[in-house]
Amino acid sequence: MATHARLLVMSCMILATLALPAWAGDMSTEGSEPEASAGSAAPAKAPPLPFLCIEGYAGGAITPMAYLCNAGTPGEVCSSLPSAAYTFINMGSKKLQVVSVTQVFWNRLELGYAYNYLDTGSLYDDIAKAGLDMGRDHVQLHHFNARFNILPENSFDLPLPAVTAGVHFKYNDAIKGIDKSLGGALKSIGYEKDNSVDYTLTASKMFPTLAFGRPVILTGGLRYSNASQLGLLGFGGEHNLTFEGNVACLPLDNICLAYEFREKNNPYSTIATLVDREDNWHALSASWIVNDRLTVTGIYGLLGNIANARADCSLGIQVKYEF
Repeated sequence: MATHARLLVMSCMILATLALPAWAGDMSTEGSEPEASAGSAAPAKAPPLPFLCIEGYAGGAITPMAYLCNAGTPGEVCSSLPSAAYTFINMGSKKLQVVSVTQVFWNRLELGYAYNYLDTGSLYDDIAKAGLDMGRDHVQLHHFNARFNILPENSFDLPLPAVTAGVHFKYNDAIKGIDKSLGGALKSIGYEKDNSVDYTLTASKMFPTLAFGRPVILTGGLRYSNASQLGLLGFGGEHNLTFEGNVACLPLDNICLAYEFREKNNPYSTIATLVDREDNWHALSASWIVNDRLTVTGIYGLLGNIANARADCSLGIQVKYEF
């Protein structure tokens, strides 16, 4: 399954036929602001790209980019204000709401936070039908992120990608109590703790003439994690390495289209009809760049199995603003 997914990602990247306009290079973390025209007081603000992932860092809906969000001017400690977003995803039998915020320092360090509220929906109902009580019908997951751009794009006057490393601390303030209410059922299938750390390494590169003379941005990365469903179902004992990536393009200057892939690991075994194995995630998105601060994004997700039910036609929306 993972091999087929990787081939799909590579095919989508190679066959991408739409591209970013020339100013898309402004997403890079060095030299990101266009030069001011003669006599102007300040350079124009770059478009509000990339967006904010549901885990609270710059990227697409479900995967990161190596570019930072609202990075500001190189050489200054904090030349830009925060970015914030609200995201809602209807997962069919479950609903996910996300509030996220990021701030960039020195044009290289991105600090971010995201609050995830998952209404467990049918999972709560199915557990009740089995004669058990979860104790609550929702979980809350907190993400604390630190990402550092270790290599700006085109460093040393070479065609190098931007490379960003990340550390992501996650805390689920509900899962321990849910496991206790269920008599240790989660612990019996591999749950070990309510907090853990993900590690990411992400590379992004703009190819100025890849598609019909227009630029295309490709991103690929690795994640080292022991999270179950991002951590919404807690964390297992052993970290595993997975792949993730995305491709983005703009058919119009104010419309951004993207495809994302995220390989998923299975830290838990299963409980019949209640907790099944995770599937790899795929997402398509279309974003309207309203102005140089505001974007509105529609999301379509193929998220596979989420605990007791599939979420193959997930629909979502994100509103992001750069202050």
